[in-house]
Amino acid sequence: MIITDEITCLKGIGPKKAERLAAYDIFTVEDLLRYFPKRYQDRTMMTRISDLQPGATALIRGRITSRSYSGYRYKRRAPLTLKAADDTGSVKIVFFNGNYLKNTFKTGQEYFFYGKVTENRGRFQMVHPEFFNTANQSEMTGIVPVYPLPEGFSQNEMRKIIRQSLESSEMPDEWLPEQIVQSRRVADPGFAFRNIHFPGEKRHVLMARYRFIFEELLTLETGLMYIRRGTAEEAAGIRIESSAGEDFIGSLPFTLTDGQSKVWYEIAEDLKSDVSMNRLVQGDVGSGKTVIAEIAIYTTVLSGYQAVMMAPTEILAEQHYETLNRDFGKFGIRVSLLTGSMKPAEKRGVLDALSTGATDVLIGTHALIQPDVRFHDLGLVVTDEQHRFGVRQRHLLSEKGNRPNTMVMTATPIPRTLAVVLYGELDISVIHTLPAERKPVRTFSQRKKDRGRIYDFVGTQLAAGHQAFVVTPLIGESDKIEARSAEEVYDELKKRFREFQVALLHGVMKQEEKNRIMSDFSQGKIDLLVSTVVVEVGIDVRNATVMVLENCERFGLAQMHQLRGRVGRGSNQSYCFLIVENESELAAERAKILTECHDGFQIAEEDLRLRGPGEIFGTRQHGLPEMHIGDIVRHHDVLEDARLAARDILNADPDLAFPEHAELKKKIRKMFGENIRLEI
Repeated sequence: MIITDEITCLKGIGPKKAERLAAYDIFTVEDLLRYFPKRYQDRTMMTRISDLQPGATALIRGRITSRSYSGYRYKRRAPLTLKAADDTGSVKIVFFNGNYLKNTFKTGQEYFFYGKVTENRGRFQMVHPEFFNTANQSEMTGIVPVYPLPEGFSQNEMRKIIRQSLESSEMPDEWLPEQIVQSRRVADPGFAFRNIHFPGEKRHVLMARYRFIFEELLTLETGLMYIRRGTAEEAAGIRIESSAGEDFIGSLPFTLTDGQSKVWYEIAEDLKSDVSMNRLVQGDVGSGKTVIAEIAIYTTVLSGYQAVMMAPTEILAEQHYETLNRDFGKFGIRVSLLTGSMKPAEKRGVLDALSTGATDVLIGTHALIQPDVRFHDLGLVVTDEQHRFGVRQRHLLSEKGNRPNTMVMTATPIPRTLAVVLYGELDISVIHTLPAERKPVRTFSQRKKDRGRIYDFVGTQLAAGHQAFVVTPLIGESDKIEARSAEEVYDELKKRFREFQVALLHGVMKQEEKNRIMSDFSQGKIDLLVSTVVVEVGIDVRNATVMVLENCERFGLAQMHQLRGRVGRGSNQSYCFLIVENESELAAERAKILTECHDGFQIAEEDLRLRGPGEIFGTRQHGLPEMHIGDIVRHHDVLEDARLAARDILNADPDLAFPEHAELKKKIRKMFGENIRLEI
């Protein structure tokens, strides 16, 4: 058997169990071997029964001296009670619903038991411990793996089929370059597979884990560098005369902040070079990224090229369209809008004007990447709220021009180290400063008992002519999650604020209805908007002064900061209330961080520390492949080592054409999928 064989070649894995494993992306023996333990149980030391302590987890060896089961045909839920003894004492073993085990244990026979010790009426007991016959000592003792369990599998079953895979299949050959293996003392694949599942010693676990962490991060880094180098090699092309940007800057009714000026200088240097720009612009909520995009678009159009800006929602696309139309109108620059909800005749008119060059700037949503969208001469691609798009979508838009300049923007602050990984093919600019007139949003952490007082305050803001948001984690009531829903809160607030216009918004609504509600709120026709996180981006209401986050423990720190950024966009003092329903220590810590800090990058660092990158960013949206064992934050030292190794590999073999890099190339293709193009 070889590790590329299908999982059904293993004894005990029929179609039904294979289907359950497939839900965890386990299709082959190798997939199973790469289904790594989540932790280990240290069963290297046997505990004498007389030394047992309540609350401790222990391994004992005991002889069954008595057994009791009071179940019968109509009482199958009765407990099975055993007494296990060694030379030092005895302990009670209890299995509730013991019918399925009533014939398993024999009086006078010895078994291993592993579990937590509890105390009941002055006597020690183990409830539902793991157990093995002493004939299977090698499977019960030592360092034992614990797996995340697919439906229908027990720990013993997972251990059994993985042990079978290791014993029956031929281990893969070493595929890492020899120089890397020797210089970094990387364990060979066979050793690593055996010891990550059934280690002989504790240090062998570390050696095996290092092997798999390093190879996964090396694959990630080599893939990202390959994308970046491929982009750079193909990028020679459009050159923009960026000095024209000064005319547009001079027409603005305000002065650029130091942060904006610095980022514009970096972009201007890119535009006037012979290599196409490929740059990420990060900026906190309200830092003025859109103005930077406008300057770049202005210079592109004055150089004789077209520009396009893609936004994740129709309402945000419409806001950009209105802003650019207003700011570019006096210069004679023609701006058009393209969205999925447009009527066919209207859409045809926009596309005709675009293909003939009658349109200078096109603003739109995902509709921009459709095949019938053709530009006359595309020179600049701008993607707003980049975290809402995949790498492939951005590339599809860029392919509509002849190597145009590319600028992607995000208001999601990302720690720089992580940004290098997430956007490995991009240069990175950061706007660190906010406009001087922006007032920090006053933020308060509140308990659920304070809810009435909070909504009294909301009422005073509405009476003063302002608007407010209330955001909840759920649309409707849930049996599985204890949290207030948007529908529940909407019903309450509609009755409470009868004299005001209250509306409900959530993601299940049709796009046309969502657009209408957000548009009405933007125009002041709605006073109070109860919503889910669909308002995280794409709505700019300068009159909104209050944000209430119900069940704030259900949101990430960075997400709460984004939601808070929906208010405080005008000149009035604004407020954010974090209602903590589940008053855990972690929830209190997260709320405290947000009340004390307004720096999105510092908040992102804290979010990263508390939750890790996978939960924060949603790797698929970012184009970052799913990691199975590597963690780009916790394993940052290995990541840096992998980056150096990847650089050496690509310096020696830019196309990964050498035979010794064939397996690495294969793994990159599997990891990145459609986000990377590697010739076979």
